[in-house]
Parts: sequence; structure tokens; C-alpha cells
Amino acid sequence: MTTRRTLLAAAGAATVAVAAGGGVAHAAAAGAGTGTDHLVRRATFGPTPATLAEAASLGVSGWLEKQLAPEKINDAACDDLLARLPLAGASIATVRAKLPVHSYDAFKQLGRAGVARAAWSNRQLFENVAAFWANHLHIAAPSSGVWDSRADYDAQVIRKHTFGKFADMLKASMRHPAMLTYLDNRSSTRSHPNENYARELMELHTVGLVYTEDDVQAAARLLSGLTVAKDGTYVYDAAKHLGGAVKILGFSSANGANEAAPLAFADYLARHPSTAARIATKLCVRFVADEPPASLVAKLAKVYLDNDTAIKPVIRALFTSPEFAASAGKKTRTPFEDLVATIRTLGLGPEKTGTKALDALYNALVDAGHAPYRWGPPNGYPDVAVAWASPSVFLLKCNWHLNLTTGWYPTQLTRPADLRKALVPTLPASYGALIDALATRLTGGKLPAAHTAAVLSVAGKLPTSPLTSSDKSLAGSFPYLVALVLDSPTFQLR
Repeated sequence: MTTRRTLLAAAGAATVAVAAGGGVAHAAAAGAGTGTDHLVRRATFGPTPATLAEAASLGVSGWLEKQLAPEKINDAACDDLLARLPLAGASIATVRAKLPVHSYDAFKQLGRAGVARAAWSNRQLFENVAAFWANHLHIAAPSSGVWDSRADYDAQVIRKHTFGKFADMLKASMRHPAMLTYLDNRSSTRSHPNENYARELMELHTVGLVYTEDDVQAAARLLSGLTVAKDGTYVYDAAKHLGGAVKILGFSSANGANEAAPLAFADYLARHPSTAARIATKLCVRFVADEPPASLVAKLAKVYLDNDTAIKPVIRALFTSPEFAASAGKKTRTPFEDLVATIRTLGLGPEKTGTKALDALYNALVDAGHAPYRWGPPNGYPDVAVAWASPSVFLLKCNWHLNLTTGWYPTQLTRPADLRKALVPTLPASYGALIDALATRLTGGKLPAAHTAAVLSVAGKLPTSPLTSSDKSLAGSFPYLVALVLDSPTFQLR
């Protein structure tokens, strides 16, 4: 146990170094993924042998184009799993009909659907970009007042427009009861126009911190009247609208009592150069590096504006850019990505019936502070390594790795019949070669020599220790060796 604690302490320190952007482990892993492997590691929630092989066969362009057409990808197995969560994308009317007021059940199903899609959908790029938009136009789940509308928001705003135009997504968000409730515009009135949504619409959703307080007040007046009806659906109420001409960030409107002016404002914001730069920056942080290359940000902002806010051309330009190709080793997995990548690389499948395993996985992410949609503030989860580089989160990851590798928890997940043969079909001649094979399979490359030796110290072996099929200690030590490879700083890199 002392040896394992020492190893975990060393690995934890190295992981913090990776999060800070330096260190031997960072440099060693930075060159591990290139070409299609690098693309798969960033565009999915974790590579599997099948996705790596498919990408190698199709090439960067071919695999990317296939993923950009998710409607053509067979996802029947994931759809069957999601059928167990019927409220995850249910309409407002359906949730109201099936649940008591302020029930958390729709929130629970939505969160578990987020785990299921990331782990087992074949439409990996779509799910990754959908998660990006859900974090950008964030509404916490659970949160007060959106018990009936948050699931519909996910389906009709985020997922409906994930690969469409941002301008359309923004307008759909502006007219959705969940957003109007979460950011208080439903309580805005002619006598007391609420400024919360007006401020976040500019600061978080579009242009960033380029507005003035006068802009916020004018926008609050413009947006008054966008509200929620008694049945929980969106309605424009002219009686709540405070009229009078407004000027906001170069946008002018007579501000009549109708929704045309707010929608025109949303279109203006969506096509603003500052919005283009902000979205390009956040996409680069998500998929390229915590400190995004200025050249790529400028390039993507131009693609965004040239294509009238369409997202597919931006995604295509990002993943085919030289800056992306040069970014291996520059992104660290968040807790959510770590858990899902572990499931995917070990070849674990969903339970045959029920949702107990999904409950367990979701609750594990709650413990780590990174369950889907659960971030409280409206700015969404941080997407940089330093935000997650704590000893407590690292320890949780180590526990996940061991529990999932051994099958201790959750027990309901389906597993390969023989994990050793699934991960390393041909038994190497030495323990060092075994760890090399495991690391290549699980992380995309060999571990640094010191890390290989540290992993083997747990089993009391040296890299040169011979290994044969008659080695009785291998069966008992193998799950621990796998878990420790997953604990390594190399696995922490996307």
C-alpha cells in the first residue's frame, strides 16, 4: 500500500505539472498522438480501437465528414439505452403531465443521458459539440423553476441547432422558457425591467465584456415582454414590455411592443465580430489548447462570419488546421472526460436493463463536481486544466480507474469476458513489455520509463522481469496495473 501511495503521489504531482503546461510527462506524451489518432482523441470523448481503426481507414477528412453528418450514423444501441430515459428530452407538456411540480426526475434523466451519450454514442463529434453549446448557453440542471422546461431546452435549442447556425440557436434560446426562467427575464416587467438576461446575453452568450451599463439597461427594456405563460410555454406579453427607442452596441431599434426587435438584436449579436472571436476562442480552448493560438482564433472567426454563423464550416476548419495538428499534449481531460474515456478504452458497455449503472456514474461525477449540466453559475464549467488539478479530484479519478477496471463498481456494466486478452491479446515476454503494450492500448503511447517502473513496483516486478502464461501472480495484479496506467499523467492528456 505504501508503494502505491507513493506512486499515486508522484503521479498526482506530475498531473499538476501537466495541467500547468510543462514537465517531462507532458513533453513525452505531447508527441504520442498524430494524424487520425490525434483527431479521434480530441473529437471524441475517448478513443476506442474501433474509432481509431475507422479513422485510420477513412483518413482525417473522411472520418471528419462522416462525423459531421450524424444523421447518417447508426446509433441504434445508444438510442435503445436512451429509451430508458424518456424524460431526458421530453416536451414541457409531457414533463408536466408525468411529474409533480418541481420534481427532479427530468433533471435526473437528462444528466444520465449526458453520460450515456458521451460514453456510448457513435455520433461522438456531434455529442462533443452539443456539450460545448450546452456549456456556452448554460442552464444549470437542477436549478429553480426549470423542472418542466430544462429537458425540452436540451432537445429543442441545443441539440436541434448543434450543427446548424449559432444565430438560430441564440434566437431559440432567447425564446425558450428555461432560459427566460433561469436568467429571470420571465419576471421582467414594464415598471421593473430585469437586467440579468440582458447582461448575460451579451457578456456570456455573445460579444463578451464590451458593453456598458447603459447597454444593459437598454437591452433589458428591449427584452421585456419575452416571458413564460401559465402553461409553462414561451409567450410574448406586450403588457410587460417597456418601449422607447434604444441603441445598444451599435444596434438601433424603435423598440416596439413585439418580438421582432429582440430577435433582430439576437441576429445582430450573433453576427458581431466580437461574438465571432469569442466563439472561436472558446472552441479553440475546448478542442485545441488552454491558451488558444491567436492565428487559429482569427481564422475561425473569419470562417464563422463568412458562413453566416454556421458551425460546421468552423468545426471543419478547426480540425484540419495546422494549429490543431500541432496541439498534441496541450489539453488535459476534465473529470467527466476522464471517467467516460476510461469506460470507452476498457470496452465497458451499458447495463442490459435499467439505469443503476448510469445512476452510479452520474453520482460519481457529482462527487467530482463535474456532473453534466450541474454547474450552478450561468458561465458554464471551466474547460482548462488548472480548474481541475486538485489532489481530491485526482484521488477520485484513481478510485474510478480501479473500480471500473476490476468491475467492483458499478457492477451492472457489461465487460469483456477476459480483460487481459481484450487489452493485450498476445502476452509479452516481460513485465516491462506488458506495461508498454497496455500504455499503447490505453493512452496511445508508452509511458516514460520511470512511470513504467513505478507501475510495476506495485506488483513487485522490474521492467525486465520475465512473463509467461504460467505466471500465477499476473491474474491478481493485472487489474491494478491497468488502473495505474490509467492513473498516469499520460492518460490525463487528451
